[in-house]
Amino acid sequence: MGALHDWLHHGGNIAAAQAHFGQGAADWIDLSTGINPDPWPGAADIRVDWRALPAPTALAELEHAAAAHFGAPPDYVCAVPGSEMALRLLPLLGLPDDALIASPAYRTYADAFDGARSASRDAVLAHAGHAGTLVIANPNNPDGETSPAETLHHLAETQSARGGWLIVDEAFGDCMPELSAAPLVGAGLPLIVTRSFGKFFGLAGLRLGFAIAPPKLIARLRAFVGSWPVSAGAVAIGAAAYADAAWIAATRESLKTQADRLDSVLRRHGLSPHGNCPLFRLVETADASALFERLARAAILTRPFDYAPHWLRIGLPGGMEALDRLDRALGDG
Repeated sequence: MGALHDWLHHGGNIAAAQAHFGQGAADWIDLSTGINPDPWPGAADIRVDWRALPAPTALAELEHAAAAHFGAPPDYVCAVPGSEMALRLLPLLGLPDDALIASPAYRTYADAFDGARSASRDAVLAHAGHAGTLVIANPNNPDGETSPAETLHHLAETQSARGGWLIVDEAFGDCMPELSAAPLVGAGLPLIVTRSFGKFFGLAGLRLGFAIAPPKLIARLRAFVGSWPVSAGAVAIGAAAYADAAWIAATRESLKTQADRLDSVLRRHGLSPHGNCPLFRLVETADASALFERLARAAILTRPFDYAPHWLRIGLPGGMEALDRLDRALGDG
């Protein structure tokens, strides 16, 4: 990959791409992150008093709104400044450091657990219990693989029998609520679910996420994050967005339609889209490095991987104009 090292750690490094490849900032299309390109439209209308600390009652209202959205009891839900932060804090709460991670995976899992090792997703799902911590994403990043909630329920039960824990990262779970393990939390299971706000709602800069876990663990997490875990803006915008049931339902349908359109474009250029998460697709090609470069020269940033040089992850373009630009760039070989 050589010169691509700046983009191999995570998506969203648009500034580095602009500096390396040129092209004006306004011309770039960032398809490297898997974030909804059509964000919740109400954020600009929310008035926030930036002079005041977030009120405890407002934070509770946010967590109640999020809990209702997740299908979990409010006292099982703790707001954090992004689900990334929750994942990094969980090992400090007494979970076994002997972690088995379903691979391929978001690299933060291995960073968080000193004793982490990896196995294929199929191997983890077939595991007959693990006395440590199992970590699995659903939908998975970067390949978009998914598992039904019933499978995760069984996995949590096997963990309970062995004295271990199961962490299910649902950063992209808002797109596919039927798969969520969040409603299972607290049913006597050693189960923790993490959720991101920014990906589905398209407001990643807000830095808002949640941990859903049994109350004793939630109490320990609250002690770590303190009285004001997220900003007043995150509290106000998050509560309002979770209450917007009509937008949420319409967006789930819209994302599916946009993903279908992206699939059609990719297939037209000989690329087979992989994965079920509508916010991104993974393609496998021997020329992934050359394809990344070609798209970047057209001011389109995608996501390459150092551990899989034949992969490229491509997020949803925002609208038909962006999709047409991708179509043209893919054909300019």
